[in-house]
Order: sequence, then structure tokens, then C-alpha cells
Amino acid sequence: MTNGLLGLAELPVSTIRTLLESARQLKAHASAQSIPLTLKGSTILTLFFEPSTRTRVSFETAIKRLGGSTVSMAIESSSTKKGETLFDTIKNLEAMGFDGVVVRHRHAGVPHFLQSHLPFPVINAGDGFNEHPSQGLLDCFTLEEHLGTLEGKTVLILGDIKHSRVARSNLWALKKLGARVMVCGPPTLIPPGLSEWGVMVAPELDAVLPLVDAVNVLRVQYERQAHGYFPSVREYRALFGLTEDRVKRLPSHCCILHPGPINRGIELDSMVADGNRSLILNQVTNGVAIRMAIMDHLINQGDAHG
Repeated sequence: MTNGLLGLAELPVSTIRTLLESARQLKAHASAQSIPLTLKGSTILTLFFEPSTRTRVSFETAIKRLGGSTVSMAIESSSTKKGETLFDTIKNLEAMGFDGVVVRHRHAGVPHFLQSHLPFPVINAGDGFNEHPSQGLLDCFTLEEHLGTLEGKTVLILGDIKHSRVARSNLWALKKLGARVMVCGPPTLIPPGLSEWGVMVAPELDAVLPLVDAVNVLRVQYERQAHGYFPSVREYRALFGLTEDRVKRLPSHCCILHPGPINRGIELDSMVADGNRSLILNQVTNGVAIRMAIMDHLINQGDAHG
């Protein structure tokens, strides 16, 4: 059974490094307009059960730049709306002879379920609160471009850790690449047991800002507000927003990331998002390179596992 890219928790560090190096080479090929067409003749299905802009378009762009073709399944008009089970859907997809599938789903574990029933690679584009492996890889790729190495560097993940699949994939990848990981956010949005994974929980944001080499800011998830995880957006910004004043506390080399979409003026001020420390648009550019590396590796060179 072919294995795709399901998560970074179990992915060997050797494979992570292989994918990062492949992304560097493919990005250089893109600059020289000499991208190898390694997916020529391959057709990849993009299956998004949740909204997506950057991830979906980035995967589709990556596949097409490598010479492959994509088929995007419109969930709202698919037979899943008529009561078709996920199992029946995937067996029909298998019969159509795709070479791979990129899937995002609101429930954790769906990519693993698909992979257990499909003979071609499944790439997890985000499953519930579990993982978002390609985002974790592109964030590490972007950080290495800026910092040179992640070995011994301190990366702060700031915001809603509890519900963030981005945070989880970043945590696994950063630790495997030798970084120190620190998290900060409302106590109600910090999951228990992080210290067992070697993660430091910072009780107060301002005190740790001078100590970090990078800050990865997470989106405030308005859809969680009904659960009362913090009193108000105004209070969140006051305690955990990366404002223009707070940025002055960071070391001069420290960079800022955000997976998008950004709630400007809440978790991140516009002057910060658009400032010279921001690598947010670099992340978008690097997302295509990383996803080219993932597709090339899985379709042509072997399993990523994880």
C-alpha cells in the first residue's frame, strides 16, 4: 500500500531534510525557468471539504508547474451531499485511476482513512485539529532561508495552540530540526502536556520576546468565540497581539510568520504584517516550492510515510 504525506509527527527527520533540500532545488529551477516536468502524465485530485485559498491554489500550482494535471472535486455539488459515504466516494475515486489525492477535511484522521483504502498517495492538506504537514514544512523552509539553520534557534508559536493543526505540524518539524519551541497564548488555548514534548509554555508574552529568533503568529479563530476561550478580542490583542510596540522588544534578526488568513489589528498589526521583519509573503512563495517537492517525492521517488 502506497503511503502519502499524512503528518510530521511520525515522519523521519531524514525525509524532512530531503523534502527541504528538494524544495530549495525546485525553487532555484523556478527562478531559472527550468522546472523539470516530473509529473508529466500524472493526474492529481484535490479534495477540499473545508474552505482553502493558499493551500489549494498552492498545491494546484505546484502540480501544474511539474507538468501534471489536477482535477478539483466540488464538494458542494458532489454525491456526498446526497448521502454517499466517504468510503463509497473513495472507492469511486480509486476506479477513476488518479495518481494521488490532496485532501482537507474538518475531521482528524480522514487522510489516514483514505490512505488505508487507496493504492496511490494521499497528501494531508489539513485534518481537523490534527496536522497540516505541508504548512509545517514550508514554515521550516522559510525559517531556514532567513536564519540559516534551525539548530539551537528559539521559535515562539503565538496564539490558539489548542485548535491549531499548523501549530502541531510546526512543533514536530521544529523539534526534529533542532529548534527550541516556545508557545504563548491564553491559558484556555494551551493544551496540557506540552512540557512532556519538550515545549516551553511562556506565561507572559512581553517577557519572552527578547529571547526568540522567530515568531509564528496564529490566527484568532472567531468561530471559537462562542465557547468563551478568552473574554474579548480587545483583551486578546492587549495580552497576545503582536503590535508595533511589542515588535521593538524582539532581537534585530527575529522574523515573523503567519499562516494566513490574517486578522489585521487583532493578532497582528498591519505595520507588523507588512514590515521588514515579516516573511509572510515568503511563506506563500515557498509553499509552492515545498508542495512541488512533496508531489515529486511521492509520485516519482517513493513514500514519505508519516
